[in-house]
Amino acid sequence: MQIYLPIAEMSVNVFVLLGLGGLVGVMSGMFGVGGGFLLTPLLMLLGVPSTISVATVANQVVGSSVSGVLAQIRRRGVDFRMGLVLLAGGLAGAAFGMILFEKLRRMGQADLLISLSYVVFLGAIGSLMLLESLRAMVQSRKGPVRRKLHRHGLIHRLPVKIRFRTSGLYISIFPPLLVGAGVGVLVAIMGVGGGFIMVPAMIYVLEMPTKVVIGTSLFQITFVAAFTTILHAVNSQSVDLVLAIFLLLGGAIGAQIGTRLGARMPAEQLRILLALLVLAVCIRLGLGLVIEPDELYSLEIVRGG
Repeated sequence: MQIYLPIAEMSVNVFVLLGLGGLVGVMSGMFGVGGGFLLTPLLMLLGVPSTISVATVANQVVGSSVSGVLAQIRRRGVDFRMGLVLLAGGLAGAAFGMILFEKLRRMGQADLLISLSYVVFLGAIGSLMLLESLRAMVQSRKGPVRRKLHRHGLIHRLPVKIRFRTSGLYISIFPPLLVGAGVGVLVAIMGVGGGFIMVPAMIYVLEMPTKVVIGTSLFQITFVAAFTTILHAVNSQSVDLVLAIFLLLGGAIGAQIGTRLGARMPAEQLRILLALLVLAVCIRLGLGLVIEPDELYSLEIVRGG
């Protein structure tokens, strides 16, 4: 069953769109990531223009994140104070990212920037995810490792500290603001939720407990992605609503499934499969940048009467 996408000016199978949205929704619920880092390049591989993919996926990320964060709120897995600080940085970063995106779009360099960004980030994140998953599997066989209960690094010496009771932290406001701002820039330029950067940063940099990381990440992603979608719609009119609706339907259902799966089963094997999928998409996009196309350019001659 084919459906026409008016902004992208192409026809796509409905079940393919629902399946892509559902896959990203499952990832959102299980790992606390918006999933745009995978959905955007997959849409590009289907032939959807990169600028439309970025803007529309930001909209889809809102739907899957809302569904996931509601499930996490019911489980009391959201640190709202930390989420608001991350959100403040995220909105500022998204505004800056949109300015950069629009300048590059007017120069005709937006497609190249998006493709290069995805090759770099997917390659880095996929490799780190694979190595971390393999390390976790090996460590689980050896037994638990004893860690220091209190570590005081640079992050603990920064000024303007706030107590985040849900996370059990008393740290400076600046690290969460910087993490949020970095994610906001990524959302604007790449159409990603940013959870694939935020979740590791919240665990290893902010040292938040895992039980509140996913829900807090989804809370921030929801509002930053919504803000970015509005900016894209107003500035470049590149949000394809038909495409977004079908991705949202699949994403909302998938997020509920992913949340239940994430609460019931260890995810090391699933993370390995996800890492391999991310690396496969990275390689495919990278080949598209280096392989010489069949037609290097085309000329169109217009004759006057």
